[in-house]
Amino acid sequence: MDPREEQEFAAYFAAKRDSVRRTAYMLCGDWHRADDLAQTAFVALHRRWRKVRDREALDAYVRKTLVRAAIDESRRPWRRERQTEDGSDLPEPAASGPQDTLGDSVATREDLLAGLKQVPPRQRAVLVLRYFDGLDVSGVAGVLGCSEGNVKSQTARGLAALRKALGTEVDAHG
Repeated sequence: MDPREEQEFAAYFAAKRDSVRRTAYMLCGDWHRADDLAQTAFVALHRRWRKVRDREALDAYVRKTLVRAAIDESRRPWRRERQTEDGSDLPEPAASGPQDTLGDSVATREDLLAGLKQVPPRQRAVLVLRYFDGLDVSGVAGVLGCSEGNVKSQTARGLAALRKALGTEVDAHG
């Protein structure tokens, strides 16, 4: 790339780095993996920067790359949880510290993130894109490369899985 293109890419990266990283975190629930996923998305964009004609579509390209990387990463064998030696259920994760000093909003956020980790990757991607990135059904279908009906069914299944994981009613309209 020539210096002008490098500057354009650097400006785009600086403007979008934090939001892409937050979306990646919502997809995977781990800041280190979120950094890796965001890096994967930006590296892919950098490779294709010269070929991108419509600069208005950059966000969509990065979002699509990010979601696909998250889903692909979740399929890797070392990311799968394993049962304990005696065949019983997996142990509960350790508590992260005193919750009552941080307020209800932090506990709610932590509960939500823990619940999202229990939702299958594709359904989690749909939920994050719909309710955290604010895309409509057709926008999510475009990112995931599937039909709008598929997005609707994945949303319903994802919300059901999230409700089950949280043990409470999930308000999808607020």
